[in-house]
Amino acid sequence: MKKKWIVFAVIIALIIGVELLYALGPISGPMPTWLSIMPPLIAIVIALLLKEVISALFFGILAGTFIMNLFDGQSPLTSLGNGMLRVVDTYITGALFNNEHTIIIIFTILIGGMVRIISANGGMHAIVNWLMRRAKSPRSGQLITFLMDICMFFDDYSNTLMVGNTMRPVADKLKVSRQKLAYIVDSTAAPVVSIAFVTTWIGAELSYINAGIEEIGMDASAYVVFFRSLKYSFYPILTLGFVLMIILSQRDFGPMLKAEREARLSEIANEESVATNSKVAHGIDAVLPLAVLIFCTIAGLFFTGYNPEIWNDTNLNFIEKLSSIIGQSDSFTALMWASLLSLLTAIIMTVMRGSLPFGKIMEEMMDGFKMMFNAVIILTMAWAISLVTRDIHTAQFVSDLLLKLSLSPMLIPVLTFLLGALISFSTGTSWGTMAILYPLILPASWALSMEHGLSVDQAMPLFYNVVASVMAGSVMGDHCSPISDTTIMSSLASGCNHLQHVKTQMPYALTVGTVALLLGVFPTALGMPSWAAFLMGFVALYLIIRFFGQKVD
Repeated sequence: MKKKWIVFAVIIALIIGVELLYALGPISGPMPTWLSIMPPLIAIVIALLLKEVISALFFGILAGTFIMNLFDGQSPLTSLGNGMLRVVDTYITGALFNNEHTIIIIFTILIGGMVRIISANGGMHAIVNWLMRRAKSPRSGQLITFLMDICMFFDDYSNTLMVGNTMRPVADKLKVSRQKLAYIVDSTAAPVVSIAFVTTWIGAELSYINAGIEEIGMDASAYVVFFRSLKYSFYPILTLGFVLMIILSQRDFGPMLKAEREARLSEIANEESVATNSKVAHGIDAVLPLAVLIFCTIAGLFFTGYNPEIWNDTNLNFIEKLSSIIGQSDSFTALMWASLLSLLTAIIMTVMRGSLPFGKIMEEMMDGFKMMFNAVIILTMAWAISLVTRDIHTAQFVSDLLLKLSLSPMLIPVLTFLLGALISFSTGTSWGTMAILYPLILPASWALSMEHGLSVDQAMPLFYNVVASVMAGSVMGDHCSPISDTTIMSSLASGCNHLQHVKTQMPYALTVGTVALLLGVFPTALGMPSWAAFLMGFVALYLIIRFFGQKVD
């Protein structure tokens, strides 16, 4: 309670201070670039102090509108009043009226309705019972969660929502903490999607890389550059290994250890109680809608990206054809189609099998929609603050600050990784970070290599390392950021308090990130073979778990 009053007192004091400063003369001239970091910083600090994310995001957005109005010549009180209006009429509205955001909201709500129906008709209960016969311990339950995440390699949004919702009751029965479930879901989804050849990320990644190599004038395929950069993708690959080692060893450390021990000692009190008709409940009632979701997502990606010229090109192998088609697909439309068809399948299955009356099905569906309302609010606020950081050029400030340093080309991959992590953490979007950094950092790193007299053969490994480091740093920053949409979706799908998820995941993400940077990105930039760097990284992570982790049971 004291922290809340301290936050409000500080905000009021800042407003009074700015008002007194303004009394000495109107604020004029361009906005100091360092102020661009304040909105995300304020949002993160308030979230950590108040342990509540919606108000923190609101204050972060308000800080941005206040600063922009102030340097437009308005008085502090006018800036504050207009800033509050601007939060709603410009940024929240802008976030909602974005076509991709609207589709994600529809996708999220439809998934909520589908999950509620397959819970009410007993299908999810049947799946849980089937999994429980195989997941007889916290370790096996976590392993099944991890394997399900790997199988859902094609999209991180559907990955987090489906696996989190499906495995939540299993985790509850096995007394696995929801923080641990959210961690496994979140820290497996983005890493596997970011490095797989056929995913909803591949199109964005290839387009960003292509923008960078076109700026350089390099005669290379974006797909080939992406493929060759994978051996430098240390953070995603080490993260997958770290998650698996944590599961198999049943050791944890930091806040996660405390959460796991509390879950083991607690009664099973977190399960959602949804009325089911056990007489007719069958796993097919849940399996079929989930299978429709997966199949229709993949089919939708293929349909929206299909190009007969690519498919009939004999110079491309099957994987290259499939990757190119999915790379050109409309992933958001595919997800919306798939979620709608999945919901309709759940309704039809429930009606045909007589599991529930039609009126009850509609009631459960609406309850599922309502269940996702909190997720929609948080996602909207996160997108709104991302728009604010774009308008006040937060990413550009961070990029310019670090690129002004005079560095050896060998340090550019390290700088790139740190830059990607910092921008992604500040803005809450790995995709946005990649869109900003690839066209900026690839030409800069190539030019720096040429200025230092490196040959093309010497510069290319560094270039591939930089390409991988942009993506890896973006994913790491996303894992640590309280305002990341995928982090928010993971915590909500897993039924975990969002800030508790951030608090327990961040030490693990920072651990893997540090190992990836010191034993992967840096030594390979100096010439070490990537296989040796991966070996050192996995050994280091194993030793950290072995000597710093403690058995949960």
